Amino acid sequence: MSVRVRFAPSPTGHLHLGGARTALYNFLFARQNQGQFILRIEDTDSSRSTEIAIRSIIEDLYWLGLKWDEGPDVKGEFGPYRQTQRLFIYQQYLKRLMEKGYAYYCFCTSEELQAQREEAKRKKITFRYNRRCRNLPFEEVEKKLERSLRPSVRFAMPTSGETVVNDLIRGKIVFKHAELDDFIIFRSDGTPTYNFAATIDDATMKITHVIRGDDHLSNTPKQINIYRALGLKEPEFAHLSMILGPDRKPLSKRHGDTAISEYRRKGFLPQAMVNYLALLGWSYDDKTTFFSLEDLIKFFSLNRVSKNPAIFDFQKLKWLNGYYIRQLKNSDLLALIEPYFREKFLSFDREKLMKAIPLIKDRITVLSESVAWLDWLFVKEIQVETGSKEKIKKDNSLSLILNAAYQSLSQLDDFKAEKIQNVLREKVAELQVKPKIFFQALRLAVTGKLVSPPLFESIELLGKEETLNRLKSFIKYFA
Repeated sequence: MSVRVRFAPSPTGHLHLGGARTALYNFLFARQNQGQFILRIEDTDSSRSTEIAIRSIIEDLYWLGLKWDEGPDVKGEFGPYRQTQRLFIYQQYLKRLMEKGYAYYCFCTSEELQAQREEAKRKKITFRYNRRCRNLPFEEVEKKLERSLRPSVRFAMPTSGETVVNDLIRGKIVFKHAELDDFIIFRSDGTPTYNFAATIDDATMKITHVIRGDDHLSNTPKQINIYRALGLKEPEFAHLSMILGPDRKPLSKRHGDTAISEYRRKGFLPQAMVNYLALLGWSYDDKTTFFSLEDLIKFFSLNRVSKNPAIFDFQKLKWLNGYYIRQLKNSDLLALIEPYFREKFLSFDREKLMKAIPLIKDRITVLSESVAWLDWLFVKEIQVETGSKEKIKKDNSLSLILNAAYQSLSQLDDFKAEKIQNVLREKVAELQVKPKIFFQALRLAVTGKLVSPPLFESIELLGKEETLNRLKSFIKYFA
């Protein structure tokens, strides 16, 4: 049978790093095996699922280049691909389970279940449903249903023996049935729970491999037993380790676990995100770092996915992104950074921005940083960085330095970076001042910053008239 894998997000929020990595690994596995990659939306949690989240997830996956063969927006043989549209399918399989005696109505109230939880807590044991409703006489069940009670439905797990999961990443994992619960598969409102809906979807969509996070590992024996109860073919399972922060605690926003859409907004490139996500738990060897999507399709394998948690390193992600920025053509980089300048300025000189790209291309690690590097180029009045004035020592030579720079530049006809550098260095030698003090003052006067793109190229780009105007204003400002 052809390999068929799926990514099945719950649209209760945006796509985050862990979900994106799961989608990527499924995509790579499918493409490497000439199989199918399916997108399924698990939206049965109607109180939290939103259409906005669905659109956001789809947009982020497309941005990453992970195109699916079947999904909510791509017709396929095994649809529909949203769980809210598959209720009739779940009801059919629920009926089969009930008829075979593998499921039963549970009439226990939330108060009764809470009392059981509190009792387990007092005894310091793990709470498991006491199976009170599992063996109710048929007549009693009928009477309760006639009274319009709205029961949930539980799956009747085996009470002895074990379920063995032969995980493709973790190897053999044994679950004792005595430690498992009769879990709810249909809520009292008539909607299926995750374990039931996902199992039926995977079976009817002919999923051959379930590749997902290890937070689902405890669900696997439950799902396997549903497969077996219904006589359905089980897929193979592979559970990915967690992604942790540098402090080895679960990944959170303080580590950089923001939505993929937020990384897009800040100016990360999809090729950098894909490259980095692939390395969060997988490696080709101990030296290769850079992979295109095509490379990953060629080299990816589950047997090189680590059992150990992956450590998220935001600085490495930025470094990778900077590498991919440097591979871009200047014209392509211009198109990518323009939106950030449009957001900052009502208007700007596009041609001047294009000329400035070589000055910052090796310095930015995300696209949005380009504005901070070049905003001085498109303003009428520069804003001097807070505290920068104090870092420039105000001594008797400073006024002399600024006036000397003004005089030298005003007499320069060929206003090119090389000529600018020559006359200014001559002035430094003539005045016998420290180059650092001279050029710091000049940089601050021209850009308002102590850190900027190369000074002489920046002055050339700014132009003679504007440079002299800024020097004149800064001399007054510093007086």
